[in-house]
Amino acid sequence: MKVLSFSFFIFWVLQVVFALSITDPNEVDALNKMIDYWNLRGKLNITTDPCIKDATWANENANPRVACDCMGNTCHITNLKIYALDISGEIPSELFVLTELMDLNLGQNVLNGSIPPEIGQLSNMQYLSLGINNLTGPVPPELGNLTKLLSLSFSSNNFLGPLPTALGNLTSLQQLYIDSSGVSGPIPQEFANLKSLQILWASDNLFTGKLPDFFGTLTELRVLRLQGTLLEGPIPSSFSALNNLEDLRIGDLSGEDSSLEFLKNQTNLSILILRNSRISGQIPEELGTFSKLKLLDLSFNKLTGQIPASFQDLASLQYMYLGSNNLSGELPANIIGPQLIAIDVSFNPLSGKLPQNFAKVGSSMIVVGTSINANGLQDSKVSGMLQCLQADSKCSSKFPSSSFSIKCGGTGQTSASGIEYDDDSEMLGAASLHTNSDMWAVSNTGNFISNPAPKYIAQTDSQITETLESELYKTARISPSSLRYYGLGLKNGKYNIELHFAEIAMDDDFQSWKGLGRRLFDVYIQGERVLKDFNIQKEAGGSKRALIKRFEANVTNTIIDIHFFWAGKGTCCIPLQSTYGPLVSAIHVSQGSDGTDSSKRDKKNVGKLVGITVGCAAGLVILSSVFYVWWTRNTHKHIYIDRDPLGK
Repeated sequence: MKVLSFSFFIFWVLQVVFALSITDPNEVDALNKMIDYWNLRGKLNITTDPCIKDATWANENANPRVACDCMGNTCHITNLKIYALDISGEIPSELFVLTELMDLNLGQNVLNGSIPPEIGQLSNMQYLSLGINNLTGPVPPELGNLTKLLSLSFSSNNFLGPLPTALGNLTSLQQLYIDSSGVSGPIPQEFANLKSLQILWASDNLFTGKLPDFFGTLTELRVLRLQGTLLEGPIPSSFSALNNLEDLRIGDLSGEDSSLEFLKNQTNLSILILRNSRISGQIPEELGTFSKLKLLDLSFNKLTGQIPASFQDLASLQYMYLGSNNLSGELPANIIGPQLIAIDVSFNPLSGKLPQNFAKVGSSMIVVGTSINANGLQDSKVSGMLQCLQADSKCSSKFPSSSFSIKCGGTGQTSASGIEYDDDSEMLGAASLHTNSDMWAVSNTGNFISNPAPKYIAQTDSQITETLESELYKTARISPSSLRYYGLGLKNGKYNIELHFAEIAMDDDFQSWKGLGRRLFDVYIQGERVLKDFNIQKEAGGSKRALIKRFEANVTNTIIDIHFFWAGKGTCCIPLQSTYGPLVSAIHVSQGSDGTDSSKRDKKNVGKLVGITVGCAAGLVILSSVFYVWWTRNTHKHIYIDRDPLGK
């Protein structure tokens, strides 16, 4: 009873103290000035003490949010959240009056200017988020004074210059988000001091030099993302010590080759992406024992040897991308596991028969491969088309064409100039091929990891400017990795290529954070890169504005190959998660004749191409050395061929 009475007394005293506490008047004044500066009075009209008990703006889910610590005679503002409210202007000096701030979230706004060096005065800060804004200038070294920081984010901004070495002082830091921030130069050696770091997002920056060996000493790391940088390999063997990794994404490395030996003990991995990273050697058998692995992407590398038999034990695996390597031998007999949604083993000299459970993929199965048994082939017309995609096959057509046009991601239409754009509205999946005529085909590989219901077509109801053909640009194909269009059965010779673009998935309203996205990708034609780090919005002068890029290319084997490739660059999540990768609205290809453009389709060829003959002794024997597998569980399933995405 005495204990209860004493507890009640303490509670009563605290309530009295709280009731008598007042907020530091300097902080109240500073807060009100910031509210007015950011035009937030309509959302945060504080007319009383901001630290009054049970204030609505102190609720955990409030936005804007102001919360306080009132344990002493004076209350202090400790939490300030103004998130995704499109506040603009520079970071005001009044902010630095709030020296007791522990949690500051100004993410997803349109703040500009630089981060003032006074940020270093907020030495009690534990959580600081400035991500998705329009901040510029250098990253201030004064951030290194915030040694209590647990989480720091300045992703998706426009900073210049290197990361300050003083960030190595943040030895308590557990999360660091600096992707798409604009920083450049080497990753500071002082980052080796960040021993508590668990999450590092650093993709899409202009980092240079070798991939740091000291990353292997950051053994608390669970998530590491380093795609789309200028870093050089190899991946250090010290990475073998990162046994807590759950999500590892490294891509687009130059320099020396790497091996996969460092992976042997990374059994906690759920996502493993080492795409386009100059990985050579063989795939370790140990990978097949990673029971938590859901996504595996080792595509666009130099791997050799066989796919390990242990891969048939990857019961949790949903996506497997092993394309564009030099893998040989037979596929494991039961490589299609119970959770598998997509598998890509294209561009590999595989041999032997298809595993028995491949026969379960249904009547829409397409199989083409050099020494893969063709039993069960359902569509000889498509088979012939696919065979001709192999670069070293000599192909010809009974009814050669001199043009084709495609409305990417949309229904067919005829332009004002009479060009017939074919329907291309078929929904593609995470690894799939489609053709609706004998004149062209389209393939897609890759999946939008953060989107639970990914779509591979973008569309808008808005009018498209800078064109008389607005409808042509209201839909587009998009891809998280590799999108390819093939012209088939063409006359050999020189062709004019028109690629039509309009950015319809990213806004250009620079009064909102939703207009801060950046899409970058590369374009290859006949294996030659013709556009690098292509930004539709920038070149067109804004979103929903038409842009046509024109090229010339030679056709020597009846095939033209137009490839849109994501090289890890651009923002990932503006205005929505998984907004990145190649986008194209329409394609028009025509052969010049005496200096004129035969832009209208030769009507007599439409529908007459019943197949493409292959000028090889093998005839119906399987000719290509690669194939894709795709299916949507319980619906359609496909296996298909494609050519090397990078023309290698």
